[in-house]
Amino acid sequence: MMRFDVLTIFPEMFRGPFDLSVLKRAVDAGLLTIRIHDIRDFTHDRHHTADDAPFGGGAGMVLKAPPIFEAVAHVRGEARREGWPEEPDVIALTPVGRRFDQRVAEELATHDHLILICGHYEGVDERVHEHLATDEISIGDYVVTGGELPAMVLVDAVSRLIPGVLGASESLAEESISSGLLEYPQYTRPAEYRGWSVPDVLLSGDHQAIARWRRARSLERTYWRRPDLLTRARLTHRDAESLDSLVPRPKNC
Repeated sequence: MMRFDVLTIFPEMFRGPFDLSVLKRAVDAGLLTIRIHDIRDFTHDRHHTADDAPFGGGAGMVLKAPPIFEAVAHVRGEARREGWPEEPDVIALTPVGRRFDQRVAEELATHDHLILICGHYEGVDERVHEHLATDEISIGDYVVTGGELPAMVLVDAVSRLIPGVLGASESLAEESISSGLLEYPQYTRPAEYRGWSVPDVLLSGDHQAIARWRRARSLERTYWRRPDLLTRARLTHRDAESLDSLVPRPKNC
């Protein structure tokens, strides 16, 4: 079982994504605990002010340190009272963090409890980064409105690695990126549509031939679309032969 505590000034954003599909089933089955905490609940003025103008001037607002520190202290105390065995990691979702990928997801999935801090506006008071966060993570080199969407991505990606969350272990093993390669093309009924046919090998019933075809297509896709992944993938001698035999890029590879 794994626990996520998400600290945010927009708790309403999480009501849909965490109440549906795989995550909802995992929570109902007792495999995950996901709790959303409003940072404004840990302020002490009548306006529940969680942000302020930056010292030194500049546009925008900065999330204040005190309510975030108090929110984390509350979550830690609650977890101890409930018997959670591990002191939680505190992760700040921030553009200055390390790049999130499948290997980071696998690393985080070894923990029992994660606290996620969702930055917003111009960011979070630096004292949160220096004295509270134990990790900093960015989901990519682009700008989004706040840390809420990155938190959703992180929770979803990590949760899928928790035993029992996905219905079939094969789904996890064969998923794109998990193997180090992009996933092979998928088809379903009808076998022919508008003159476009499913590859014969997938209809053959020959499971070994299908496995070879899928591996070759996975290598081919990765070569053309994400060649950077090949430098980290675990490749066999047969994989190397498949890559050596690649022809010019086919349409819609």
